[in-house]
Amino acid sequence: MKIYICYFLTITILAFGCQSKKTIQIDENTLLENIKILSHDSLEGRGFSKPGNYKAQLFIANQFKKIGLEKVNSSAYIQKFPYTFSGKRRQRMFPVKNAAEDFSNVKDTTVIGGNVIGKISGKINKTIVITGHLDHLGIRNGQIYNGADDDASGTAALFAIAHYFLKNKPKHTLVFAAVDAEEIGSLGADYFLKNYSSKENIVLNINMDMIAHNDSLQLYACGTHHYPQLKKPLKNIESPINLLFGHDNPKDKTKDDWTFSSDHRIFHKEKIPFIYFGVEDHKDYHKPTDTFENINKEFYIDAVKLIIKSIENLDNHLK
Repeated sequence: MKIYICYFLTITILAFGCQSKKTIQIDENTLLENIKILSHDSLEGRGFSKPGNYKAQLFIANQFKKIGLEKVNSSAYIQKFPYTFSGKRRQRMFPVKNAAEDFSNVKDTTVIGGNVIGKISGKINKTIVITGHLDHLGIRNGQIYNGADDDASGTAALFAIAHYFLKNKPKHTLVFAAVDAEEIGSLGADYFLKNYSSKENIVLNINMDMIAHNDSLQLYACGTHHYPQLKKPLKNIESPINLLFGHDNPKDKTKDDWTFSSDHRIFHKEKIPFIYFGVEDHKDYHKPTDTFENINKEFYIDAVKLIIKSIENLDNHLK
């Protein structure tokens, strides 16, 4: 009997040991091809409510369909929402050719944005929402702001993560949301959460915004200061890059506080825990030079694998 018990314990230990060091497999070429497409000149910087943004929505929806994600709350992957610009904000977003024109009598302008949403049903009635924003700054002063890192990187990562978890079924339901209008106030994330039918079942938001460009091999997981219970499953993950914690403590004057810097803020305001994966600002941040050619491709691949393993750990850890 002792021999059988020892044999069982040995096999169990080996199994868990192998699981903790399991290599994450993704299609690296497809990942790079998708971020290249999303940051291509033909999408004209994916400016909110602009033609290039709508092209990006269709591309993402087609990818979700191709991957085989389920639809959420409707018959379409694209969740459209209206937004009305007025006053000076309308003038900035919709400039006229004649700069001397009087805007005092200009009517408000309502435009249509669009989130792209899909899901993988889990084994329990709890949900993790994984977000990346599809919009960027568009065209300014005749230059295209392609937004390869900000945030084609997070959006393209959604596809790789979805592929992985379709093959490795999660415990929680995973909702994948490419949200719109982050650059002008997280309008898409706000609309998504306000109109999600089972908000009470959301236990975590994983937000990815700028995960493809860092020369020091550093990726931050922001949010554990507010939600310390999320730190343990993120520690000691084997990776060529360093997963660091921070940028979430308002009392730490050595680092900027990212708590409200991207779409995760919408979830945090609703007291939904979040982990925000991102890099520190780099020389191409919010500049026309944020292009596919200037991202760190190997870093990006390793960052996506690290995020997948982090999601897997959180999926198993959350009660």
